[in-house]
Amino acid sequence: MRDPATERLLSVFIQDIEPVVPLMAVWAHGSLAAGDYQPGRSDLDLIAVVEREVLPEQEELLGRIHHDLMRDDPLAARLHCSYLTPAAMPDQARDHLTWAHQSILRRPVTAVTRRELLACGRVLYGTPPEGTLPPVSDAELTAFIRTDLAEFWRPAVERRSLWMRDIWVDAGLLTFARAATTLRTGRLITKREALDALPGLGAPVSVVDDITRGRYGVRSTRDPLWRTRRAHLTRTYLRAAIDGTLSGSRGSVSWNAGRG
Repeated sequence: MRDPATERLLSVFIQDIEPVVPLMAVWAHGSLAAGDYQPGRSDLDLIAVVEREVLPEQEELLGRIHHDLMRDDPLAARLHCSYLTPAAMPDQARDHLTWAHQSILRRPVTAVTRRELLACGRVLYGTPPEGTLPPVSDAELTAFIRTDLAEFWRPAVERRSLWMRDIWVDAGLLTFARAATTLRTGRLITKREALDALPGLGAPVSVVDDITRGRYGVRSTRDPLWRTRRAHLTRTYLRAAIDGTLSGSRGSVSWNAGRG
């Protein structure tokens, strides 16, 4: 069931950016497309396809639009959008103008996002991804996931302070479950499915329960001692789980310390 407040925000967003850039399409991916969207908790992950590269003056106007939306609607703080052209789409490594985390930056549209768009992307405006977005091969998808685990998530595990924050614990475990499932089966799964999969992958049950409460209810405690233990449990699990996955282990990761 679609959330009326979110639908209004999406409509206003499209109406506001359409006069600024030569808009061809707007697609949603992530929870909004996969049917696992939680208003006020899930990000609004969008792709805007524009005919030509965004000019500096257009970039400034887009930034103002995003800021104005956040001022008028709290949901807009979670709205992320990458702006890309058909000519730039074949290059998966290319950085694109992106509004994310309440600022303008540049980053690629990843193989996972592209595969997700082609599988279940929601068309909010214009043409669908099929026929516009180049296909993503299994080899490209696998290579991206393994590189992301090795070069981003594995080093992040060693940065202890990150894991005292909800967002890192949630994203780290959910990303690993989704990555491990895709590498094993070739199938993309939702965050809800990732939560269901984590216990079978050997993740600490107490942390999985905490993430579930945070996503679908209210976290039971903000106790600093629990946050410290949660960080330790998560880092210990992910260190072994990622290493096992990258070494080519096919089965569930064995994890015996402190299942909580």
